[in-house]
Amino acid sequence: MSHLKLVSVKETTVSKSGINRFSWIFQRANRGTDADTHVRFQPESMTGMVYSRFMRLDPDTCYDALLSRNRRFDGWFFVGVATTGVYCRPVCPVKPPKAQNCSYYPTAAAAEKAGFRPCMRCRPELAPGHGLLDLSGNLADATATLIEDGFLNEHSVDALARRVGVTERHLRRIFAAQFGVSPVEFAQTHRLLMAKRLLTDTALPVAVVASTAGFGSVRRFNDLFRQRYGLNPLRLRKGSGASADGDMTFPLPYRPPFAWADLMRFLAQRQIGGVERIDAQGYARVVELPNRNDGSRLTGWLSVAHVPQRFALAVTVSPALTPVVPAVLARVRRLFDLDSRPDVIDAHLGALASGSPGLRVPGAFDGLEIALRAIAGERLAAAHAGAVLARIAERFGTKVEGAPPGLTHAPPSAVTLAALPPAALEELGITRETARAILSLARAVTDGMLALEPMAPLDATLAALRAMPGFDERAVQYVAMRAMAWPNAFPADDALLPARGEHIEHIEHIERSRMPSSSPHASRWAPWRAYAALHVWRLQGDVLR
Repeated sequence: MSHLKLVSVKETTVSKSGINRFSWIFQRANRGTDADTHVRFQPESMTGMVYSRFMRLDPDTCYDALLSRNRRFDGWFFVGVATTGVYCRPVCPVKPPKAQNCSYYPTAAAAEKAGFRPCMRCRPELAPGHGLLDLSGNLADATATLIEDGFLNEHSVDALARRVGVTERHLRRIFAAQFGVSPVEFAQTHRLLMAKRLLTDTALPVAVVASTAGFGSVRRFNDLFRQRYGLNPLRLRKGSGASADGDMTFPLPYRPPFAWADLMRFLAQRQIGGVERIDAQGYARVVELPNRNDGSRLTGWLSVAHVPQRFALAVTVSPALTPVVPAVLARVRRLFDLDSRPDVIDAHLGALASGSPGLRVPGAFDGLEIALRAIAGERLAAAHAGAVLARIAERFGTKVEGAPPGLTHAPPSAVTLAALPPAALEELGITRETARAILSLARAVTDGMLALEPMAPLDATLAALRAMPGFDERAVQYVAMRAMAWPNAFPADDALLPARGEHIEHIEHIERSRMPSSSPHASRWAPWRAYAALHVWRLQGDVLR
């Protein structure tokens, strides 16, 4: 019988909270016969571990995953096939190649550097990404995330190195060691795969595709596409049913299971009227993002539906957002926690997770929005806090035209809020103390003193929030969980949790008491305490923040 054994290797960086950063290393452990070739995780080996993008690619283990089309490995490695010259996801539907014809790569960029082209059947550009830990503790992961968000479309590698706080030489060295390519090669592959996605899923003109994907010129895009993939970009258009001037729909796969109903319930309890709409069809919201091409701000809308039979979400984006499609899709992935590894997390949480396998931690489409909710939630229940944010959006946000029913305004930017006097917010029924907290937050973001995003330095950001008015520790942890995508945040300090060590799986039937984040329960859930908090809230049915 074939198994995967997970062994932790401690990295050099240790957080101030005392939680070690780890990398997953996959090793082969043969037990019994070889009759069962399914790839499995051993839950007992997961305790106390977290994961990053790095994994040691053992050929036997990877080939087992390929044979079983195990979706838990989708996006964690790519398979180069010598006989066809293409590289695939481990879930590719075509007949598996022979083992001797396979080679394995940690990223699509590494596979393309080795001379392989992306498979047209499984489409490597659709593979789920890698779950986020504290990106400030892993420079290579933080760098890759910045590149995927388009940083190198506008800045140099030297600027990228300064952003993560190291020299350019050191950045190149650690990045190549982890991903097998340079930052520029990684960015180039990311642009090409985004262009491939736009060519396949939309009918946008090639010039628009090139610009949206981050290429400076159509000629450069065409030349590189032909050189790397061996075909004219327009060949991908055959059979496409996309409309040239209509809405665009993109599939975003995930690793199952996915507790869609519980996630929708969480978001529905906290929706901001006019900005968001959650109903039986799914999730929809108004979007306003900066256009990097000319500095303007683009306003449009998106909707998200669950397609469980394809293990994916279908994201529809309005035409007005075409220039920022890559940013929109990246934010949707974070909002719905699509890069999560539910098999690893659920096994670690044990019985707590058994009632809702694959529960995701809802992220943030905009970090400021989550921080404002945390401030409003200090004194109000979730629904009332959402109503306050809806009034702010209606008064100071940008109106959107042609959106689906129920969507009317984009939330105001930090710049807009920072310029307001406290009285402008007090007119909406907001207390003077809360108004001043909101304005203080907006000014810190506008001045560049605070970045509410996963790539921001965790300890420094949390310290800055603690020093600001309107943030107690629960609010700080809530922002860390949703805006900064920190999986070990624990905002459930105000949740009523079992006292004296009762079994958490029976939480809905026993006496509750308040429990601080330093309690034994919270500690044993590390490094996935954010997921534990969501399960606790789910079991209690409480609507908090």
